[in-house]
Amino acid sequence: MTQPTDVRGEPLQTALSLAISGAPVLPLRAGKTPFGNCRRCADTACGGRPNMKTPGPCTCPAPCHGWAAATTDPNIISSRIWREAWLSASAVAYHPGGAGLTVVDLDDADAITWARNNLPATQTVPTTRGEHWIYLGAMQSANAVRPGVDIKSTMAYARWLGHGTGTITALPDAVRDLVTKPAPARTMHQAVTVPAPAGGGRCPHRTPTYLARGLAMAEQRITHATSGVHATVYRTFLAVLSTHGRCGCLTAAHITRLFAAAQTKGETRRHCTDAWSNARTTLGL
Repeated sequence: MTQPTDVRGEPLQTALSLAISGAPVLPLRAGKTPFGNCRRCADTACGGRPNMKTPGPCTCPAPCHGWAAATTDPNIISSRIWREAWLSASAVAYHPGGAGLTVVDLDDADAITWARNNLPATQTVPTTRGEHWIYLGAMQSANAVRPGVDIKSTMAYARWLGHGTGTITALPDAVRDLVTKPAPARTMHQAVTVPAPAGGGRCPHRTPTYLARGLAMAEQRITHATSGVHATVYRTFLAVLSTHGRCGCLTAAHITRLFAAAQTKGETRRHCTDAWSNARTTLGL
């Protein structure tokens, strides 16, 4: 398929123009959360994940959440229920894999520097925090393939942010290898490696329930995140370690609980390990 053309204007007009170029589209709420495309599944009544990024066990004629809702059909895009969505949409998203594209989502300056040193130049689109590098060719999507880098292609969606600059080039093996040849898995920290206190590892701050309450609040913070999950996980780990990282009361079971909460939000084990390690480094642990 041809790459999406540069389109300006209202979300509905943008979506229709993108669809004509072969890019399946869908509307996004504030926070980059998709709408459903049928009333039966409004507010994930059919059992999809709360952020609607993953199709649920829907009995509708076709999947209607997240990337699976993306379509090039102008009748669906202009239908009454989607017209209502476009009126309140904060952005237009598209399914890169459905358009024969792969988006390398670079979240920060370090990730951009890595891409410039390791990937062939291609079409580049500025984002709020970094850049989208767009290649011609589809592949498996994956989050956190390395620090600050996500791959969005099949079974994923990306915000449409304009045409960007540069000429789109073929999807290189260097990008495919980020998913098919992952780096060796790191060993999960079985406990925070700081000296245990004389009290045998009990939390000395207040009472034994202080740690339990803090962990429960941390799990809730991660579970209730509706956007910016990567950042939420890191900030939550940082908060837990800043309070309990030096007293020796954190155990492998506590860390496993936090990692499990993050993984229910779609984070990989590797990203959890990286976020935990980065938080420890930040605090000098």
